[in-house]
Amino acid sequence: QRQKGKTSSETMAGKLVLALAMLVAQAAAFAPTIAFAPARVTDARQKVVTMGGKENELRTRIASVSNTQKITTAMRLVAAAKVRRAQQAVLATRPFSETLQSVFGGLIERLGNEDVDLPLLESREVKKVTLVIFSGDRGLCGGYNSYGIKKVEQRVKQLESQGIDVELVCVGKKPNLYFKRREINIVKFWEMGQAPNSEQANEISEFLLSSYLAGETDSVEIIYTQFVSLISSTPQIRTMLPLSPREGLMEGDELYQLTTKGGKFAVEKTEGEAVEAKQFPKDMIFEQDPLQILNSILPLYFNGQILRMLQECVASELAARMTAMGAASDNAKALKKDLSQVYNRARQASVTAEILEISAGAAAANE
Repeated sequence: QRQKGKTSSETMAGKLVLALAMLVAQAAAFAPTIAFAPARVTDARQKVVTMGGKENELRTRIASVSNTQKITTAMRLVAAAKVRRAQQAVLATRPFSETLQSVFGGLIERLGNEDVDLPLLESREVKKVTLVIFSGDRGLCGGYNSYGIKKVEQRVKQLESQGIDVELVCVGKKPNLYFKRREINIVKFWEMGQAPNSEQANEISEFLLSSYLAGETDSVEIIYTQFVSLISSTPQIRTMLPLSPREGLMEGDELYQLTTKGGKFAVEKTEGEAVEAKQFPKDMIFEQDPLQILNSILPLYFNGQILRMLQECVASELAARMTAMGAASDNAKALKKDLSQVYNRARQASVTAEILEISAGAAAANE
């Protein structure tokens, strides 16, 4: 009987094992076939929160600051290369400008004290002024754009307080976007660009001359940034129309050239002498009247002055961008150093805490 009881119990156990095996096989048949890869040790370590999560956050921030420093350094070098190209453009236009000034001065001396009756030299009662602002198309150049905009706002307040109407001509995207949101009349807009040429200057000068000669405005004032050095640019206001025949036409010139000294950028200043007036013989007979020649030279002179101011503004913008990007690179370097010190301290504190925990556990185990 005992043997029969063992046999029956073994038979029941075998049936139960067989039933469980069939259930497992059926469950495996309907289970989704997804391969789960084991987690990497490095991923697990990165997700470990230590010192309140500061280590990972500091590591990410240090990498971000390093990338920013690389970008600002590259932008500074690009601006320096563009400054050199702008210098070459200025040097290329100097011979024509000097010859034009020389002939202009000679004609003024030939006319002597005669009253010069020319439309561009005619002064009239000022009832309306056209302000022309030369500024940049882009930012990341410090306060270059804001200085010119503030100068325009100050001049507009002065003229409006005197009861004079003001209209604005914008050369550059930044001032155009700014004054579009203000209550001021913008009659024309041009982009500044990075390489002003004679065609751009001619288009601007033709618009201003036609407006003045047609009587649509009584005076034209240009607000531009005078290049002084790599760290200094001064906004200037210059009255271009009506022109003055004897003031400011035969002044000396200053040329700034970007160079390198000791592995750093530097600026060399060269002061040019005033262009001497061309001496015409007293017995020279002009085929045309000197007034007519002077009348044809004045637009060329005006065009040359516009081109020179455009080039000076571009040089000022690039110099301001060089300065701003240099300061940004230095700040990024200092911030990276400070963050590295904080990261090392946090890491050292974390390692010290782990060593203390291990030592305490070992001491407790020995006890």
